[in-house]
Amino acid sequence: MNDATDLYPADVTHSYRMGFTVGEHSAGHMRRILHMFLTRWELDRLADPAGLALTELVANVVRHVPGRRCHVLMLREPEGLRVEVADGAPGALFAKAAGPLEEHGRGLMLVEAVTDRWGVEERPDGKTVWFACDA
Repeated sequence: MNDATDLYPADVTHSYRMGFTVGEHSAGHMRRILHMFLTRWELDRLADPAGLALTELVANVVRHVPGRRCHVLMLREPEGLRVEVADGAPGALFAKAAGPLEEHGRGLMLVEAVTDRWGVEERPDGKTVWFACDA
């Protein structure tokens, strides 16, 4: 099992970026990394909403991105936290209301509900889905 610990030097104060090939258990590992940085940045109170939003974005990569490859950026901004998940799969994303019997389709609505802002930036080689949580 991989555990995120405080292995990063103190000079990594405002951002963390890493490429991943994600699987079904990756979101838990990423939440631990996120929590470590939120603690360092004195933004612990954002751990629950940011962790849930990150989980949903990683789940979308697992379900919809061939090869399950993505890059994650966690950025400390003056107003709080910004997290980006970039992948190589083209296509627009939008929050939709899933029917009561549908098993999937509520992830981006959850991201919208627990964060202050979110969006999608399309690129020629894929897209970046991001969210922000204000301190």
